[in-house]
Amino acid sequence: MLNFVYENLYKTLEFFLPDSFLIKEIIFVFSGLIIAFIIINAVLVGVLLLIWGERRLLGRFQQRSGPNRWGPRGLLVSTADAIKVMFKEDIVPEEADKYIFNLAPLLLLIPVFIIFSVIPFAVGLYAVNINVSLLFILAVTSISGLSIICAAWASANRIAIFSALRSVAMLISYEIPVGLSLVGILLITESMSVLDIVSYQKIPFIIIQPVAAFVFFLGSLAEINRTPFDLTEAESELAAGYQNDYSGMKWGLFYLGEFAAAIATASVFTTLFLGGPNGPVLPSIVWFTVKVVLVLFMIIWIRATWPRFRIDQVLNLAWKGLFELTLINIVVTSIVVIIWPEGSDNRLIYITIANWIFVVPFIFIVAKVLKTSDYKVTNFNNQNYPVGSAKPKFEKEGS
Repeated sequence: MLNFVYENLYKTLEFFLPDSFLIKEIIFVFSGLIIAFIIINAVLVGVLLLIWGERRLLGRFQQRSGPNRWGPRGLLVSTADAIKVMFKEDIVPEEADKYIFNLAPLLLLIPVFIIFSVIPFAVGLYAVNINVSLLFILAVTSISGLSIICAAWASANRIAIFSALRSVAMLISYEIPVGLSLVGILLITESMSVLDIVSYQKIPFIIIQPVAAFVFFLGSLAEINRTPFDLTEAESELAAGYQNDYSGMKWGLFYLGEFAAAIATASVFTTLFLGGPNGPVLPSIVWFTVKVVLVLFMIIWIRATWPRFRIDQVLNLAWKGLFELTLINIVVTSIVVIIWPEGSDNRLIYITIANWIFVVPFIFIVAKVLKTSDYKVTNFNNQNYPVGSAKPKFEKEGS
């Protein structure tokens, strides 16, 4: 994509700009800015459509009316909300660290846009190709924890700090199984390039590495703060968590980052486990879009179905469930890769069979271990509780 924009821009401007040693550098910078502009605006449009689609789907799931006031089928409701947020008053607490307070929303939003720079949207359509792009994605996504801490600490709000510590504990817990879940893919493809992983998927990795896909998907839901892992605010706090003191467009940037992160997660999952833009007959960009929409549909479906977990259940799932599943998946995949090295006939079929036989049953074992005990039903009918007493226990002196 960068080469295409660069070559066309160079052909267009070489007649107007004098020949100098800086011409190529200037065109290179402008090419990058053009690509960034296209990607950012495409993501922003996708966020508006995702908000509209999620509201419509949740209305269907919950048997109620969705957004239907502005535009056909409420299509302009998200646009109206975005305009409304832009003109809301921006309030900064008096005791807040204003520089960090203003920087925190950008720390959450900018890394999400950076992720799309290495995602192949179609065959040959990507911004840059990095040979360690998978490691690059994992590194960029970890910045969100810094944003949460900065937002809470700069607010000088105790409730915001409690929420931030809870959220960061969850993020750190799930980054480990998410990273380890991709080791099986690296063992099979022997590459950390996203393009190599996509080109390797004649069979999607969701079939070859089902447990890795399961762990990556659940861990990603936790990292982007989606149901059932949305523990930003707790019921006892009655507040908005680490973003409690934000208002106006800064508050909007946090939610823009969350919805953009959902699109980025669906794009990464599509790239790593669903073959990315690979597909027959239809154009590759259509296949990529369809797969991303299906993953987003699953994320919304889970939100409409599952209740929120407690913090102890969330951490137990990470450390006592997903972490062990990733280790088992690594061991089984390593053994199979050693037995059937690269170039062996039907290698991927053997790896797939081994994973389904030896690893998938552990999902049910872990679910059994993590299952909470049933509540004991107590009969309170025969118990008498005193409502009042003619002889108070504490009496005033002299009475």
